[in-house]
Amino acid sequence: MYEAVYAHPDGESTASRVAIAAERYGYDGVVVRGMDARPDFDRLRDELDVDLVDAVEIDAPDPEHASGSVGNYRPQRELLILRGGTNALNRFAVEQPRVDVLARPMAGNGNFNHVLAKAARDNGVRVEFDLSPVLRTEGGSRVQALSNLRKLRELVEYYDVPYVVSGGPRSHLELRAPRELAALGDVVGFDREQILDGLREWDRLTERNRGRTSESFIAPGVKRGRYEEDD
Repeated sequence: MYEAVYAHPDGESTASRVAIAAERYGYDGVVVRGMDARPDFDRLRDELDVDLVDAVEIDAPDPEHASGSVGNYRPQRELLILRGGTNALNRFAVEQPRVDVLARPMAGNGNFNHVLAKAARDNGVRVEFDLSPVLRTEGGSRVQALSNLRKLRELVEYYDVPYVVSGGPRSHLELRAPRELAALGDVVGFDREQILDGLREWDRLTERNRGRTSESFIAPGVKRGRYEEDD
């Protein structure tokens, strides 16, 4: 299972510190999501017993700016995450197979409906269940966050939309163990295994994308290789 984290300077803790804490909590890897965080991934992977994924989270004001960023970052990063939060950005993200994850679709003025759910499913765009507002807000804000997550869960479940789960930690102190996130999922309406599967999806996405950048990859299901001739 992997957690998607913000590392310095996008977050408060270094990628190394977050990774060490994540391993202690039982994670196999961390997705370093950010525009400016560029740790030495090769060195950290050699030094630590936890995987680090080189990801970018695009935070654009509109689809036009997002499109340019997707084109620039897609060849460079192992995972491409697009932050939603407006109807226009949400729609743009789910219609782009180049986008791996639509983050925070219900934040701000964003909405998510059956049309977007079908598009995300058809284009293989994962929808993020961001649990951070439930973990770190209270009162009316927390109630609204719970309502948004429940609505999103109903759509994702009904239309069989691929999804990921994250607690959105911005420091090693905000990390939560998988079992804690699974317990929180009960409040939203998920069962334990659904939350854990959303954490595993980060790993599956990473493995798929790394395979696609290998020299042997041609297209999904097609790789270069040596073939035995029939006698």
